[in-house]
Amino acid sequence: MELGHELITDLKCRTGSKFFKKGKTMRTVLCTEIIQNVKEMCIEANHFLSSDMKKALETAKKKEHSPLGTQILGQLEENLQIAAEDKIPICQDTGMAVLFVKLGQDVHVEGGSLTEALNEGVRQGYREGFLRKSVVGDPILRVNTKDNTPAVIHYDIVDGDQMEITIAPKGFGSENMSRVFMLKPADGIEGVKEAVLTAVRDAGPNACPPMVVGVGIGGTFEKCAYLAKKALTRNIDKKPQISWVKELEEELLEKINKLGIGPGGLGGSQTAFAVNVETYPTHIAGLPVAVNICCHVNRHVTRVL
Repeated sequence: MELGHELITDLKCRTGSKFFKKGKTMRTVLCTEIIQNVKEMCIEANHFLSSDMKKALETAKKKEHSPLGTQILGQLEENLQIAAEDKIPICQDTGMAVLFVKLGQDVHVEGGSLTEALNEGVRQGYREGFLRKSVVGDPILRVNTKDNTPAVIHYDIVDGDQMEITIAPKGFGSENMSRVFMLKPADGIEGVKEAVLTAVRDAGPNACPPMVVGVGIGGTFEKCAYLAKKALTRNIDKKPQISWVKELEEELLEKINKLGIGPGGLGGSQTAFAVNVETYPTHIAGLPVAVNICCHVNRHVTRVL
């Protein structure tokens, strides 16, 4: 009884503070608004590359030592221009839609299910944008769903009354080159470096370089994979605040570009545009590392509703 009384008292103390604000109104977001925005974002992500990626391509072209590599980078720039002007996909693989949703806990979704609204937005975007439908409804039976749904949706419940949606269509040429390494703590930072370099070496030309390398370190088996995927959506000009992570990104990028894989896998000095690393606390007995590679068409669009 005493314990129960303490819990009730504690709950009363929290009520009206940062946990509950009596009388606070929820902000309503309509499913129709979500559907419309997701539809537009799917088309935008597939037609236009983000400014940081375009800048990286321009920089790589200036740095490339190989004449063939420079020519390939020039063709990739031309491809981007044609896609933007003619409103056609940058790449024929318009990807499986991956969504990262930061949902403010003071947001009320009205008019239906949030998940269904997100999938409907993807459905309309891929149909109306004439984007290739690449999703099969069962991994073994492999019958195409014909509308690129369902999407892969990651939810993060946060403070506030806004909803932030990031859409990152992921092609599978590079996705298939991704790896998870369950390292031992004794492997340390050198083991992490070798794991990333192994993944990139094994990928070779199959990941359609130049690439962006997303790395997740820590958490659990599935958490590090999520971190690696999420890392690909970070602006490559935005550097980590943790000094060792920043140094690791720089060192790995230098070593990857010394592998000689080059643009299109045909040799050269510009194999990767960037290495983005995300970390999370982990268990005393483990050091999970995931590597999620994306080709130069590293597509991602973010909107706040």
